[in-house]
Amino acid sequence: MASCIGEWPEPVVRVQALAESGLAAIPSRYIKPPCQRPTAAAASCRTKPQQQHELSIPVIDLGELLLRGNVVAEAVAAACREWGFFQVVNHGVRPELMRAAREAWRGFFRRPLAEKQGYANSPRTYEGYGSRLGVQKGAVLDWGDYYFLHLAPEKAKSSGKYWPANPANCKEVSEEYGREVVRLCELLMRVMSTSLGLDQEHFHRAFGGAECGATLRANYYPRCPQPDLTLGLSPHSDPGVLTVLLADEQVRGLQVRSRAGDWVTVQPVRDAFIVNVGDQIQILSNCIYKSVEHRVIVNAKDERISLALFYNPRGNIPIAPAPELVKAEDRPALYPPMTFDEYRLFIRTKGANGKAQIEALKGQASPAS
Repeated sequence: MASCIGEWPEPVVRVQALAESGLAAIPSRYIKPPCQRPTAAAASCRTKPQQQHELSIPVIDLGELLLRGNVVAEAVAAACREWGFFQVVNHGVRPELMRAAREAWRGFFRRPLAEKQGYANSPRTYEGYGSRLGVQKGAVLDWGDYYFLHLAPEKAKSSGKYWPANPANCKEVSEEYGREVVRLCELLMRVMSTSLGLDQEHFHRAFGGAECGATLRANYYPRCPQPDLTLGLSPHSDPGVLTVLLADEQVRGLQVRSRAGDWVTVQPVRDAFIVNVGDQIQILSNCIYKSVEHRVIVNAKDERISLALFYNPRGNIPIAPAPELVKAEDRPALYPPMTFDEYRLFIRTKGANGKAQIEALKGQASPAS
């Protein structure tokens, strides 16, 4: 995607370098407003104080698809309506490959800083080693570093210069991992299409078929001396179709906002993926399935690593509510047609900002659309 975004508005500081410097207090650039901190919310904000919740996102066994396809589709539908998040087990991706991909990126983040700096990214494409989202000067930053790459389609794949030379197996393992997770996304799209009463290939066609995109973001959240003042990643919904997350096996950090408005910490199931609905599915389903705000908390004792694969539409296809899910009186089209290239400029310029973009679009569809 061509972009008018140029360079970062100020020098980029690596969060890992800050964490390893031994500082006792985090710089003010990382301190969130009181209502966004992971401790009790300020009274002036319309969020409830954080509590310990026994709630958990659904776990769905995809191994039962052949024998109990309707049951699985109903479970996915319920998860998409109630949570926008679910975990999948027996998904077809080898556990050995999952662990190898995660450990390859852990190995990269443990390389010397000078070596990693050779892959520093820019906001033009975001490919490479990064430490911020958005280009607003003076923005409050998140406590985390990342590495971002394009995996699909073939013509959009990140070139060799963006791939780290060390660990030596990083590119090979990541590309194999990406192919397998893309197959999982295609399977999930068929299940979701069916669960909405559409033909099973509807989502795949609407989002671009074989030209759908896949990007990988390896997230590194260093230890933080004041985890109650900051976040690893600010609240947001994902702009694409689906996100498939391989979480850290040892350290929790992902939190999902429940329908009641509480933040629920996700406990990853061993060898499972955490899947969440993106904004494009909310648009195509005409808000039957909803993307959900989520965030990442950090802690003082442990670093945390995760791999997020973002499955996205082809950039130049207008996405709008499926005609089959629009009823003139009962459920009019809620969103105007918009390409993904247009849509994702918001997060690339402003960074993670709740559900501000999709909520701003809601209700803007013309009566004829």
